[in-house]
Amino acid sequence: MKNIDYMDIIKYYGKEILESENFKKEKQFIQHGNITVYEHSIAVAIKCIKLAIKLNIPVDIEALVKGSLLHDYFLYDWHESDKSHRLHGFTHAKTALKNAERDFKLSEIEKNMIYCHMFPLNLRIPKYRESILLCIADKIVATKETVMPYINILANYQEYLYR
Repeated sequence: MKNIDYMDIIKYYGKEILESENFKKEKQFIQHGNITVYEHSIAVAIKCIKLAIKLNIPVDIEALVKGSLLHDYFLYDWHESDKSHRLHGFTHAKTALKNAERDFKLSEIEKNMIYCHMFPLNLRIPKYRESILLCIADKIVATKETVMPYINILANYQEYLYR
């Protein structure tokens, strides 16, 4: 299992998404720290696959990849000062689902994954294993993306102190 190329899996099942112009626009929007929405979405897809394998959870791998790639498909910079972005944490899943349904054919699993990925913040309960994995993977990746810059700063400071 150590030789799995997660990007090959993502490219195989998410090819249509990865090649779409709107998904490529995510490279312009920052998600956490200096990580783009595009990079975040790929990282979450990889984490979903790793969790499913590690925990031996049977999943629809195509749905897992597609839903995780599209979970933050809101297509705007939520850091910009705009009244519509104030409640981003509560509303972006619905916007991402609306955009994803407009641009792609989605299964019920994929729709639930996108719509419920912010549970428990948005109180939409995940119905599928893939949705639960996405909730967990997204929180792991988002926490790492948010906290790592500070850990790096502390590590550099500690190194400075003990030279």
